[in-house]
Amino acid sequence: MNNSQLLIIGHVWPEPNSTAAGSRMLQLIELLVEENFSVVFASAAQKTPHSFDLTQLGVNEASIQLNDHSFQEFVKDVAPSFVIYDRFLTEEQFGWRVREAYPESVQILDTEDLHFLRKAREKAFKKEGNLSQVNLYSLDAKREIGAMMRCDLNLIISSVEYKLLLNKFQFSEEQLFYLPFLVNIENEKSNPSFNERKNVVTIGNFLHAPNWDQVLYLKTSIWPLVRKKNKEIELHIYGAYSSEKVQQLHQPKEGFLVKGRAKDAQKCIQNYRLLLAPLRFGAGLKGKIIDAFSTETLVITSSIGAEGMQNESEWPGSITDDPNEFAKHLLYLYSNEGEWDLASKRTKKLLIENFSKKNYAKSFVERISSLQSNLSEHRKRFFMGQVLQHQLVNAQKFMSLWIEAKTKMMK
Repeated sequence: MNNSQLLIIGHVWPEPNSTAAGSRMLQLIELLVEENFSVVFASAAQKTPHSFDLTQLGVNEASIQLNDHSFQEFVKDVAPSFVIYDRFLTEEQFGWRVREAYPESVQILDTEDLHFLRKAREKAFKKEGNLSQVNLYSLDAKREIGAMMRCDLNLIISSVEYKLLLNKFQFSEEQLFYLPFLVNIENEKSNPSFNERKNVVTIGNFLHAPNWDQVLYLKTSIWPLVRKKNKEIELHIYGAYSSEKVQQLHQPKEGFLVKGRAKDAQKCIQNYRLLLAPLRFGAGLKGKIIDAFSTETLVITSSIGAEGMQNESEWPGSITDDPNEFAKHLLYLYSNEGEWDLASKRTKKLLIENFSKKNYAKSFVERISSLQSNLSEHRKRFFMGQVLQHQLVNAQKFMSLWIEAKTKMMK
């Protein structure tokens, strides 16, 4: 039985009903708790009314401060065998302090998605209107890759990003662990049938640039084509952190309805025949698509949306980057009960083969336990990480200490 102390330092407090990143973090925490780790989750961010109460899972919550020596004392008190950083920004802010206070802890970075890849694609799309000229070797990449190299292990959510790190950035498989979204498949549940569902849906946190872009793309390029052929069908748009600019898109006469935050994404999606996700840039895996397949809902998406999801030849729905084809497939699948039923049955197969929690839990625990047992040798093999830690000391550490000293003087 494992009873190791494990500290997670969160960029924010998890909001599983607001963001895919929040869902992913909650899945990871649940796995660790089930494997009998003693988990402490700490964050310098403020909680929101939508933050998940981790104490329900037996997790100890802690509020920490940026640029403050009290954090080192906190780490010493926790004495973690493992430390997981939620996003590379958190490693930049707290990594040197953790290593100073408790250097023998295994350092793990949960990338969520590769931020530099998402930003590079966004810049390319805004400049070129497509992803033909993506610059991967940016300042963002230098920062994120640097953080990854300083850590003993990096959790990668997308198989495409895993291969990118191996082939483009010369990472070793010893430095990476593929850990996608984790779905509990075992519990059979009944979902509404074709005739019990109506309309189509899109969902996503509006603060996330790819989600906001897909809503605009639906509004201007896809939805007019759909309504030209079928004036009865409606598109319902859900997402956390809806602003005035989002609400201005609400036009019931056009069947384009902004609904705001969904209390439970899966319970919301299961009422619709199709989930639409025409993402034009982004990275990682798409939580909305996992939620749709979990409710046997068909998905019409783009190549970016389907990236890393496997089994694209048997996709339950359709994958296209052309707005005319998107509208055509939407109208066909929405009205064709027989085709919808056949495609809906493929959702579970895709989830079982690629995202079943039981396929990853044991191997993940074995991997980090093995790493702990051979940590010294592992760090010798990847000495460049220690070099980068030293270089970080000359920048991040002294900047942080300067901010800390200045803050004390102002009190």
